[in-house]
Amino acid sequence: MAEPKAKYDRQLRIWGEHGQAALEKATICLLNCGPTGSETLKNLVLGGVGSITVIDGSKVEPGDLGNNFMVDESCVGQSKAKCVCTFLQELNDAVKAKFIEEYPEALIGSNPSFFSQFTIVVATQLVEDSMIKLDKICREANVLLIFARSYGLTGFVRISVKEHAVIESKPDHFLDDLRLNNPWPELKRFAETIDLNVTDPVAHKHTPYVVILVKIVEEWTKAHSGALPSTWDEKKEFKELLKAGMVAMDEDNYKEAIEASFKVFASRGINSDLLRDNA
Repeated sequence: MAEPKAKYDRQLRIWGEHGQAALEKATICLLNCGPTGSETLKNLVLGGVGSITVIDGSKVEPGDLGNNFMVDESCVGQSKAKCVCTFLQELNDAVKAKFIEEYPEALIGSNPSFFSQFTIVVATQLVEDSMIKLDKICREANVLLIFARSYGLTGFVRISVKEHAVIESKPDHFLDDLRLNNPWPELKRFAETIDLNVTDPVAHKHTPYVVILVKIVEEWTKAHSGALPSTWDEKKEFKELLKAGMVAMDEDNYKEAIEASFKVFASRGINSDLLRDNA
């Protein structure tokens, strides 16, 4: 079995180890395992959710073969919950999976406390009366409830929860502050030791993009009376200056410099208006 960090590498980059740990501790209950519910659970199972419980009292019919990838011809006449649960378990053996052959509507009416054990309840294809009852049950138990219903190519999703606080939000990108438009003395002295016109292609390719920006900014400001690029045309011209320094198209360091060039366009220092407001 692959190590968790290798197995879930891509998603760990998105929500981090804390997010993955929360997912692996989650217990999911699915009501009705038609195509909408089955596909929902498939994505959670592949992501490494802790456990799933599939609740459905129906049998697999020939019509299910055309819209549900979790059943095949050998499943016709058998419990739909059992067949879907078995298939999902094969996708990720680290996920605990079980099924209950019972109609969700009957369970909602006879055993409402059953749902309090789950982290999330995903209810699909329920009628309005059952949705209202289940919503009250889950709110009292403080369990996140997701309603989903599909009609061919259309449908709806509704999330019902008392409150949900995002504690660790992850930005789309990391905004580092290297003061590239006004480098500190040590960075400036380091940049001065590097020649961008070096003839060795390997050395040229491995020049840090930060150094490239610092030196090109210095070249720009000398030619523009100390001013940084400010207009759209000037910013475009600055990027062209960076491109001109490339000696080969596969120089990722210069590509990084072009992508990060917006960091040098900001004005130096603190805005004078802010200083007056805090005086």
